[in-house]
Amino acid sequence: MASPGVFLSPPASSLFQFPPGPNPQTIPPPHFEFPFTIPDNLYVSALDARVPITIATVYAVTAKALNVYNKSTGKKPWAISKTKAFKAFVILHNVFLAVYSAWTWVGMFNGLRNSVASPAGPNGWAGTVDSFCKFHGPAGFGNALSYNENSGTWHSMTGASAIHLTAEGSPSRAVPGRLWNEGLAFYGWLFYISKFYEVVDTLIILAKGKLSSTLQTYHHAGAMMAMWAGMRYMAVPIWIFVFFNSAIHALMYTYFTITAFNVRVPTFIKRTLTSLQISQFIIGASCAMIHSFISYLVPTDVKASSASAISSIAAAATDAPNFLDGLKQTLFGAAGAAGVAAVVSSPSEANSSHEAASYVTQYEKVDCITTTGATFAIWLNVFYLLPLTYLFMSFFVASYLRRSKAEVVRAKSNPDRRRSNVVLAEKASWDAAKGIEREIYNKNNEGAVVEDSDSSSGSVNGNDMLHPSSAAKVNGVKTKANGKKH
Repeated sequence: MASPGVFLSPPASSLFQFPPGPNPQTIPPPHFEFPFTIPDNLYVSALDARVPITIATVYAVTAKALNVYNKSTGKKPWAISKTKAFKAFVILHNVFLAVYSAWTWVGMFNGLRNSVASPAGPNGWAGTVDSFCKFHGPAGFGNALSYNENSGTWHSMTGASAIHLTAEGSPSRAVPGRLWNEGLAFYGWLFYISKFYEVVDTLIILAKGKLSSTLQTYHHAGAMMAMWAGMRYMAVPIWIFVFFNSAIHALMYTYFTITAFNVRVPTFIKRTLTSLQISQFIIGASCAMIHSFISYLVPTDVKASSASAISSIAAAATDAPNFLDGLKQTLFGAAGAAGVAAVVSSPSEANSSHEAASYVTQYEKVDCITTTGATFAIWLNVFYLLPLTYLFMSFFVASYLRRSKAEVVRAKSNPDRRRSNVVLAEKASWDAAKGIEREIYNKNNEGAVVEDSDSSSGSVNGNDMLHPSSAAKVNGVKTKANGKKH
């Protein structure tokens, strides 16, 4: 007998379509339990694809044009960067983003707490996955509303979807219990809008006469598109971006604010921040990608016309699998091989007195991702993070190989000081992290959070590398970059 369970199954090829289908349309957040109301027309208009494409293009072109200007002036800081007003703006900029990011994280935390089912519940991990994978409809295992692109309608496994739909046939915004209405629609949209403001980081770098790296421009422009796709198509993994990225930003911009007042931050805190920054590239992409392969079983009661019909259904469910089913079972689990209407249990006791009709419980396969739009959003995020992940791995491999060669020499001269592979890998990770941050924030080794006090770890001149928006450098503090004083 089957039971609710989670397994992996290959996504349908029909979900990989470009451009993705226009439906379902984005559903604005409820008008309750939030600090303020976002007008519906503004909410929908901001998610028009032309908005992020236009802003990202203008940002990228402007950044490159100002790079050319800064090169022509010998990277001389702009006059405005030496004013008290600019210094005050940089500090307020950091404070604002730190507070805003923390507020977003708290809002998302409350939304997750109100909507995610515990794996210790009666439905186990299947109930938890259902609460993560399905954004709309009432709470409860199998009660969620899913969009069917073939029919163009929303439906639920329980068949009671009509009472939770509006007159237009879309999920009601007044129904609590699922993550979209509980906070993601509201906080996620604002987080998407904040990506447009975050380009101020680049303007601060440029105002100081520095250059904005290609990877930094890519990072900011790509974040706009990634957040847009996730919110526009209501893709499940977008909550990961909002929840974890807001937490990291809250910590990072708090750090930037502290350093703006020339307060020295312990190295282990800088290392922790850098570790979190890089982890979100790799873990975020992996978690987003896996959503396309997640499926689970949901029990539904099906009416059988006679006892013989029940027996025939049960017999069909227990037939020996053919070779293809056996292969699918090996790769994706028993439920993946069984497919929809996987297993039938015994007739319901409540209806056992009826000879002509009985009910049986079927466990139906439910895919986490069911629309072309959500699939497009997931893989856009994955491909956006791939260059960052690739750079990290490249820096890691190069640093690890260099350290391994150095360790061979060290071991020959002093065997007692031989370092383990774990230590070498850890130090190579820090080198890779610093390389990524140098690429994102500045080509001349300014702008990274990490500081490595171990001179053998490959740090560049032992520099204390700060974020470009830190007012510490604006205040005239001398820093080193490539061995030169500025």
